Amino acid sequence: MITLTTENFDELVLRGDRPVLVDFWTDWCPPCKMIAPILEEIAAEYGDRLTVAKLNADEHPEIAQRYHVMGFPTLNLYRDGEVVTQIRGAKPKRLLLADLAEFI
Repeated sequence: MITLTTENFDELVLRGDRPVLVDFWTDWCPPCKMIAPILEEIAAEYGDRLTVAKLNADEHPEIAQRYHVMGFPTLNLYRDGEVVTQIRGAKPKRLLLADLAEFI
């Protein structure tokens, strides 16, 4: 899993050569902590087709604001530099994979 910052976001997400799932999270968000191991599993299992990345919205609020992320966790899936789907809140792995199936 990749850790994103304001400095590397555009290069790693918007100019990536495959879909990128970005987890917008914060330290004070219990559901963010619940979903983290699930995202690690998805990164390990689908790493050849999907990049999974994390962005701490408290440390990099300008990126969260750019994409109108208000609640956490929010998962944005980017393809060719555009958000193609947004998932809000923590979900079980099978439901996350169902939401992502058409993109990976």
